[in-house]
Amino acid sequence: MFTIDTYNFAEKKVIARVDFNVPLNDKFEVTDDTRIRAAVPTILKVTETGAIILMSHLGRPKGASEKYSLKHVIAKIEELTGKNVKFAADCIGEVAEKAAADLKPGEVLLLENLRFYAEEEKGDKEFAGKLAKLADVYINDAFGTAHRAHASTAVIADFFDADHKLFGYVMEGELHSLDQVLKSKRKPVTAIIGGAKVSSKITIIENLLPNVNNLIIGGGMTYTFVKAMGGKIGSSLVEDDFTDTALAVIAKAKELGVKLYLPVDSVNADKFAPDANVQLSAIDQIPDGWMGLDIGDKTIQLFSEIIENSAVVLWNGPAGVFEMEKFEKGTVEIAKSLVKATLKGAFTLIGGGDSVAAINKYAMQDKVSYVSTGGGAMLEFLEGKVLPGVACIPR
Repeated sequence: MFTIDTYNFAEKKVIARVDFNVPLNDKFEVTDDTRIRAAVPTILKVTETGAIILMSHLGRPKGASEKYSLKHVIAKIEELTGKNVKFAADCIGEVAEKAAADLKPGEVLLLENLRFYAEEEKGDKEFAGKLAKLADVYINDAFGTAHRAHASTAVIADFFDADHKLFGYVMEGELHSLDQVLKSKRKPVTAIIGGAKVSSKITIIENLLPNVNNLIIGGGMTYTFVKAMGGKIGSSLVEDDFTDTALAVIAKAKELGVKLYLPVDSVNADKFAPDANVQLSAIDQIPDGWMGLDIGDKTIQLFSEIIENSAVVLWNGPAGVFEMEKFEKGTVEIAKSLVKATLKGAFTLIGGGDSVAAINKYAMQDKVSYVSTGGGAMLEFLEGKVLPGVACIPR
């Protein structure tokens, strides 16, 4: 199959689904350009010899609105690509068709917000066909929306032959990185799964177990595991309905020969607040009235050793409430260990909103192998679900 590096875009018009759903301030200026920056290599590659038509959604508009117009991101695209960006004030119909027809090789056209039409999220075939007629080739480069069967992310692909649809660099990078974890030939593979609740991560854990050698459990879900094993957790977060699930995970890990690691000590607070009083205890000896909000130094040492001796590491979910300074040390130290592992040659993948926020907060995003922009799409991929935006293009 063609890749973006092997495809000949000469004289071709490409319609590319990108993810420009970026935050704007009250002056409609882009405050975080990460997603736009990620799409730049694809834009520049296509426009070496061909023309590119960019389509995206922005926000959750109910019909057309000035607030959610994609014209607000034009200046940022131009700044990052060094190219003049033309704008069509509609994504289908005469306005879009004329703008697309006039486009010449090397040029960039941005269509208005796809979600100004309800048909986009409904996956309407007729709407997808109107988008498809604007170009010769379809590129999906929006991994963050790949788990949605929307008109522009999946249905549109039906209108292109197999050799006229492909992934952009963002999609290629995301899928390659996830394959590095789920299909790794290098060992040991370690997954660090944190976050608040077992219920939100159980499908990921179950799908990962056959593919990893070490499973590290962190974050609030720790205390459901500890309680299930008979430990005292004080007033820590717990999902009583999932204690049996936690025990089943422990049993399954043992059956598969996967080493499952839980924290051994806990940094506890007398209230959920930045100014809480703090004390340290064994993970299974948290006093009544106290709640675990971070891992302690013994756990940091244990987890760091495992991470730094791994060949492949996936990190999804923080170790504690890193948003509060008193309870961020565990998450900071895990991030540092991932950087050390990367320097030693490990492949390190960071994914999931809170983990990405943490690695960015500590300015370590350039010191690990890959930071996923996927969010929900990455989590669904790790759960083993088929993503419509991936399945619609041959790999």
